[in-house]
Amino acid sequence: MGYHNISDEGAAYLAKLLEAQDMMLRSLDLTFNNIETNGAEVLASSLQGNSSLLSLRLSGNKIGRNGGLKLAGMLRVNMTLQELELGECDLEMHSMIDLSTALKNNTTLRSVDMSRALLFSLLEEWAVHFSKMLPVNSTLVELHLGKMGLTDTGMERLSEGLKLNHRLRYLDLRCNLVSRDGALHLSKVLKENCPLEVIDLSSNRIEDPGAEYLSEAICCEGSVLRELSVCRNNIGTRGLLSLAQALNDSSTLTHIYIWGNHLEEPVCQAFRELLSIGRLTPEQTDVRPYEVDGHVFLAELFHRLRKHLFFIDDNDQDAGSDPPQQQQSNTQ
Repeated sequence: MGYHNISDEGAAYLAKLLEAQDMMLRSLDLTFNNIETNGAEVLASSLQGNSSLLSLRLSGNKIGRNGGLKLAGMLRVNMTLQELELGECDLEMHSMIDLSTALKNNTTLRSVDMSRALLFSLLEEWAVHFSKMLPVNSTLVELHLGKMGLTDTGMERLSEGLKLNHRLRYLDLRCNLVSRDGALHLSKVLKENCPLEVIDLSSNRIEDPGAEYLSEAICCEGSVLRELSVCRNNIGTRGLLSLAQALNDSSTLTHIYIWGNHLEEPVCQAFRELLSIGRLTPEQTDVRPYEVDGHVFLAELFHRLRKHLFFIDDNDQDAGSDPPQQQQSNTQ
């Protein structure tokens, strides 16, 4: 039901539906529907007693601070919901902290998206609270924190929690302010038998040193990383060649996305070689080689990291275990 402008009034009707005893609705998509605080509050209230809904997507609705607080309160009671999307919902610091606190005790939520919260503090308190939540939470496998203004300092705090977490498999940090130092902190996490399989660092600024830190970590025995996006990170030839070599040496990495960096000819040749020997397939990257007058270039393919990789269905089957061809059909 996304993009239908149902507003708070429509949300109130849906809340009554969710309260019905015989309701068996599993998934509700209300993205970009002009729902504000009141609508979020009635939906949160109705979900306190609901035992059927597995997925709720509210991204793009301006529910604000109070809406976020009500949903955090709901997560302390509801032990059925497995996926919650609150991206671009104008969440602010207090609601982010309250949501992270609720996740310490919630035992069912697998996937959470809180991207583009309105955070104006330079201290990045939310990252500290999420870092404290990660070692305690035992069910979260997919966490989306794009467009949060995350800096290297916040990445350092977050990494402290990631080192102690043994469940999270998908970390989305796109469109933040992570540079080489932040990439270093993340690389140390990957070296410590971290379960992370998918990392989205697109639209940050890790540059060559950051790419080299990640390349070294990818080749470590403890890394199980399968998919990595470093699009638009101001990475040059040195960093991209190190990633190409890491892909060649890694026993787990299968997907890599590099468009928007400095694709000089040595890089183009390296990725052409990876594709020609079958180490990469066109579906596993976002570039395609072509040749003009004896020079190799790379063109863009519109392939991106997939979302909802690890959502748990009714039969408790992990989507991450689907055959590769089935997973690839779920592209963005």
